[in-house]
Amino acid sequence: MNQLSRLTMLAIDDEASIQFILQHYFKNDFIVETKGNGKEALSWIQQGNIPDIILADINMPEMDGYTFMHHIRSSGFLQNIPILILSGSESSEDKIRCLEAGADDFVVKPFNPKELAARVNGILRRNGKINFKYAQR
Repeated sequence: MNQLSRLTMLAIDDEASIQFILQHYFKNDFIVETKGNGKEALSWIQQGNIPDIILADINMPEMDGYTFMHHIRSSGFLQNIPILILSGSESSEDKIRCLEAGADDFVVKPFNPKELAARVNGILRRNGKINFKYAQR
């Protein structure tokens, strides 16, 4: 059992294939909770579930990633939860907008799961959630 087994990852994406990849890749290190849009994710959080890290798409039905991120960053209690954006957009404008809105990192889809894991590890390390390194894949 490694240190991350107690951490929770909230993965928000309307594509079932992305949800599956994230669940499958991170299942040994995290409790992975998936939601199809920001509205579902916000409801889950408001029920008292506080993730250690959030991976979110930008373009989703009902509530997009920007609106979701605004809710999280404007909440005194939730504002420090790390958010990593997963997006199909490669535009610098979208990346800048996300980072200025409070994202901790931005990864373009399709992504390399090992690179994503390294970025998640880096964010959690900087936020004091884990030690320098966890199990290598």
